[in-house]
Amino acid sequence: MNWQKLLSDTQLGTENISQTGKPDGRSQFQKDFDRIVFSPAFRRLQDKTQVFPLPESDFVHTRLTHSLEVSVVGRSLGNLVGEQIVKRHSDLENDFTKFHFGEIVAAACLAHDIGNPPFGHSGEDAISEYFRSGNGKRFESIITDTKKWIDLTKFEGNAQGFRIITKLQNPKVVGGLRLTHASLAALTKYPKESLTNNSASQKKIYKKFGFFQSEKDVFRDIAEHTGLIKFNPSENFWCRHPLSFLVEAADDICYRIMDLEDGFRLGLVSFRETEELLKNLIRVDIVKDYYQRDESDRIGYLRAKSINELIKELAQVFLDNEDDILNAKLEEELISLIPGANGLEEIEKLSIEKIYRHRSVVEREAAGYEVLSGLLDSFITAFNEWLDGNLSPKNRTIVNLLPKRILNSSNKETEIYERMLMIIDFVSGMTDSFAISLFRKIKGISLPGSKITE
Repeated sequence: MNWQKLLSDTQLGTENISQTGKPDGRSQFQKDFDRIVFSPAFRRLQDKTQVFPLPESDFVHTRLTHSLEVSVVGRSLGNLVGEQIVKRHSDLENDFTKFHFGEIVAAACLAHDIGNPPFGHSGEDAISEYFRSGNGKRFESIITDTKKWIDLTKFEGNAQGFRIITKLQNPKVVGGLRLTHASLAALTKYPKESLTNNSASQKKIYKKFGFFQSEKDVFRDIAEHTGLIKFNPSENFWCRHPLSFLVEAADDICYRIMDLEDGFRLGLVSFRETEELLKNLIRVDIVKDYYQRDESDRIGYLRAKSINELIKELAQVFLDNEDDILNAKLEEELISLIPGANGLEEIEKLSIEKIYRHRSVVEREAAGYEVLSGLLDSFITAFNEWLDGNLSPKNRTIVNLLPKRILNSSNKETEIYERMLMIIDFVSGMTDSFAISLFRKIKGISLPGSKITE
C-alpha cells in the first residue's frame, strides 16, 4: 500500500459527477467531519447508552460525548503520525500536511459508533439473539445464503454504521453522506464480510466484520480507490487501512480512561484506586499544587495527563511499525504494544469487576433484550403481513408506525433478507428513550398521553 492512494480524497458516489462551486477553505476530509456532525444518525447518539443508564447522572458519557472525545484524541494521533510520515515520504510534501492525517482520523472516529443500537453493546447481542434463537430463527430456512444469515445472527454495529454512512443517510443519492474513500476506509476497522475462511480472520484485529452483504460492493469500491490489500481473491476480506489502527487506538484510550472516571464519579471506584491506576500511566512529575486540589480535580488532571502520555506512546508505536502496517503484516492492536499496555489492562480488569457488572448496567442490558426483541418481532411480523397482503387488524396499526421511506421502498418482491435489514435499520436507529417508550405503547404497558407510575 502507498500513502498517495490511502489518502484518496475522492468521494464515494461522485466519481462521475462534476464538482462545482468555489472552494470554501475546507479540505474534503474536513467536509467529511462536518457532514457527520450534521447527520441525524449522529445526533441520535446523544440518547444512546455508553455504559451507564442515561438518567443515572448528568456527568456520565453518552455515545455522543464518547464519540466527540474519541475524535479529539484521534485528531491528535493523526497529526503526530502525519507530521513524521510526510517527512519520511517526499512524494507527499506537495499534496498533504500532518493535518490531513488528523482530519481523516477525526472524521472516522466521530462516526465509529454511529451504527450502535440502543442499550450499548447488549443491544447488538439482543438483535443477534433474536435471529439466532428467538422468534427470528423461523427465517433461517428462507434465507438460504449463509453469509446473509450470519449478517443477522451475528449482527454487528460496525457494519450497521457503514450501512448508515454509505446508504441510509441521504438515501436518494448514491453514496449516502458521500464521504471520502480515505475516511470510509479508515472508519472500517474490520474490512471483511461476516463469513470468511482466511487464517487472518482468526487474528484479534479482524475478530468482527465491517459490512453486510448488502454493502459488500460499496466497500469493494472503497478498497480499490485506497489500494487496500485483499487477502483472498474469492472472499470480501481486505487488510486494514493504516489509519484505522489509530481510530481503534483512540477508542481504546477513551473508553478505558473515561469509563474509569465515570465509575469514580458515580462512587463505584474509590478515589485511591482511580488515582493509583491513572498514576501508573503517567511518566512525568505531577504539578506542585496537585495535593491542594479536591479529589474530582485530581482525577481530572490525571485523566488528561494519562491520555496525553498514551497518545505519544501510540504515535511512536505506529511510526515504529509503519512498514509492517503498509504491508499488512501487523496483526496486533497498537494499544497492546505500548509501554502503558499493562496499566490499561489493570484498568480494564477493575472496570469489568466494578463498573460493567454494576447492577444498574446489568438491569439496563436485561431490559434491552426484552425491548429490542419485542420491537423486532412486532415490526417484522407486521411488515411481512403487509407486503404479503394478509395484514391483520392488529398489525395494521403496527405497520402505520413504520417510517414511510420503508413502506415506499419495498414491495412483495423484496427478499426476506432485505426486509429484515429494513426493520433492523428502524429499530437499531432508535434512541434508548424512544425504544422504551414505543415498546411500552405497542405492548399496552402505557398509553399515549398517560403517565407511568411505578
